[in-house]
Amino acid sequence: MKILKVENLSKVYGKGDAKVIALNNISFEVEEGEFIAIIGPSGSGKSTLLHTIAGLEKPTNGKVYFYDKNIYEMNKKDLTILRRQKIGIVYQFYNLIPTLNVEENILLPIELDRKKIDKNKLGNIIKFLNLENRKKHLPNELSGGQQQKVAIGRALMIDPTIILADEPTGNLDSKSSSEIIQLLQKANKEYKQTIIMITHNLEIAKLADRIIHIEDGKFI
Repeated sequence: MKILKVENLSKVYGKGDAKVIALNNISFEVEEGEFIAIIGPSGSGKSTLLHTIAGLEKPTNGKVYFYDKNIYEMNKKDLTILRRQKIGIVYQFYNLIPTLNVEENILLPIELDRKKIDKNKLGNIIKFLNLENRKKHLPNELSGGQQQKVAIGRALMIDPTIILADEPTGNLDSKSSSEIIQLLQKANKEYKQTIIMITHNLEIAKLADRIIHIEDGKFI
C-alpha cells in the first residue's frame, strides 16, 4: 500500500544572486513497510527534503501526500497533530528532554496527547532497545548510542505511519552506528515500520531496501 507520495517538490531560498535551489522538482512514492535510504553529500538537499516531508518546512512548490491527503492543505493545528501522532522523527542530535529519564522521554508524545499509557508496550520497547537497566537514567547519564536508542523508542511508541531518520548515526562512533542501524532494520522487520533514513554514508545506505541518491536538490 502506498502511504507517501511526493509530487514535484521544490524549495528555493533567497532571490537574485542569493537564490539557492535546495530541492528541484522531486517526485517519488513510498510503500508501506519500505526501508529507504536517501544519500547525498553535505548541501545536497537531503535534510531539507526530510523536513519538508515531515511538515516542518513548507515547500516553495509541490505536494506531499500521506494516504492521499496533501499535508500542506491542512491547518497548522492539524498538521502538528499529524506529525505528533503519525510521523516519528529521529534527529542526529537526539533531541531528548534533559530533565526526563529514559521512560519519560519515550512516553513524551503519549503524554502530550493525553493518551492512556500502555505499560506493557513501554516495557517491550525498552527491552527491544536493550535499555532495561537504564530506564530511570537521564540523557546526560547515557552514551550517544543509548540516547539515540531512546529517540527511536520515542518514535516507535506512537505507532507512526512512518519514521524519518535524519543522519541518525552522524554523531556516533562506528560501533554505536552499527547498533543503531541494526535497530532500525529490526524495527522495519519486527514492527513492520516504514522508514526513510537520510545519510551521507554509502555503506550504511546499502543496508536499506532501496537507495535514492540526491545531489544539488535533484535525484540522480
